[in-house]
Amino acid sequence: MKTTRLLAISLVLLSSISMATAQWMAPIQYWRPYDKTGLGVFETSKDSGAAFTGIGVRIGGGFTQGYQMLSHENYVTGSDGKLNAAPSSGWLRSDSANALYKIGAGFNNASANLNIDAQLARGVRMNLVLYLSSRRHQETWVKGGYIQIDDLAFLNSGFLNDVMQYLTIKVGHMEVNFGDAHFRRSDGGSTIYNPFIENYLIDPFTTEIGADLTFQHSGFLAVVGLTNGEIKGNIVPLADTLDKSPAIYAKLGYDGKVNEDFHYRITGSMYTQSQSPRNTLFWGDRTGSNYYMVMEKQYSTYNTVQSSTTSQAWSGRINPNFGNNVTAFEFNGFLQFGGLELFATYDMATGANNPTEHNSTLGDRSMSQIAADLLYRFGDSRNFYLGARYNGVTLEEGALNADKSDYLKTNVSRISFAAGWYILDQLFLKAEYMMQDYKDYAVTDFRNGGKISGLTIQAVVGF
Repeated sequence: MKTTRLLAISLVLLSSISMATAQWMAPIQYWRPYDKTGLGVFETSKDSGAAFTGIGVRIGGGFTQGYQMLSHENYVTGSDGKLNAAPSSGWLRSDSANALYKIGAGFNNASANLNIDAQLARGVRMNLVLYLSSRRHQETWVKGGYIQIDDLAFLNSGFLNDVMQYLTIKVGHMEVNFGDAHFRRSDGGSTIYNPFIENYLIDPFTTEIGADLTFQHSGFLAVVGLTNGEIKGNIVPLADTLDKSPAIYAKLGYDGKVNEDFHYRITGSMYTQSQSPRNTLFWGDRTGSNYYMVMEKQYSTYNTVQSSTTSQAWSGRINPNFGNNVTAFEFNGFLQFGGLELFATYDMATGANNPTEHNSTLGDRSMSQIAADLLYRFGDSRNFYLGARYNGVTLEEGALNADKSDYLKTNVSRISFAAGWYILDQLFLKAEYMMQDYKDYAVTDFRNGGKISGLTIQAVVGF
């Protein structure tokens, strides 16, 4: 009986699929392609890009397979993976607990995304992204979904038709449009937009429940948004002494695309939330780093729990720990002239990890980040490139400095050199050599004397 039911269901599904096949790759309006043609695209433009031909669905995906040859070291562990010679006093228990995870060359687990875009009406589309497999979650995990509205013709209002020539409305659980760096980052299996292997040291990316409104006209751009300020829904109230507040973000800028050989853009963004149980503006990636297990301790708990690629999923990144409150600004510049491309980022933020820190004598901590990508794309269709990136972070840690007069201020820097080949618009191969240094950490911190270096290669599919 069960076999008969399964056979009947399969036949119904196959019939539905055969009738809907023509719509599986339906034209989608006001969207960003998931392949090479999506490079240099930030917010979707007010050019529909396609005619509305009826309700349709487009299925796409992103797949990334990496191979890394990275090494790391700190004051306890040498670059060869062995313990350094102990000082005359011998290693303390706390020092031994800071021994780094043993790593070598090898393939990383493949990451995969499933992208579903549905055209519901003229100028109205739905987007849904699923992480099918990632470093943090090997099981399927929903990134989020939203509705984007660029046309309100179905309301039969002349006034709204005129207004919507310049406006875009997004509502749902979606990627927060703070800054421009999130348009060029790796996101699970979708890594085709990122010319390098990994994202920035501090990764300004999160998904939250809310809505935003984007205005675009003659190159001028303005965005304003309101969200719950959390990576997921939460109906649990905070303590009576605390207030949970929404997060507000905004962006202003100018995007001038003269032609295919000359594109420039400059923007400034702001994000603020005064109180949250767990804000993740700088720690919202649920997929994990593309550098596996670098600068991670051998045991997450001394000699008890072995560190793992899932539990320690954000290797090589920096978490400012602004979970309680945050005010952040990001400034971006983009210039593409012929095959030459420059993208620059400056982040500055203040915040606290908890109310006690926020209300302490020293108050909120601060961070700043600078990054610059310089690329040269060449070939008949600019399908090859060479690139270099500098990324530096200065962060006031939660720990105090030696005389306890102020927060400890640490510095991390990364230099990367990359090369890539778009074999097809949908098929991509890239390689990167990177060097990362940790400075000014406390003597007993496992990141003291920290260094990472080596080569990583990725094969990527995006469609």
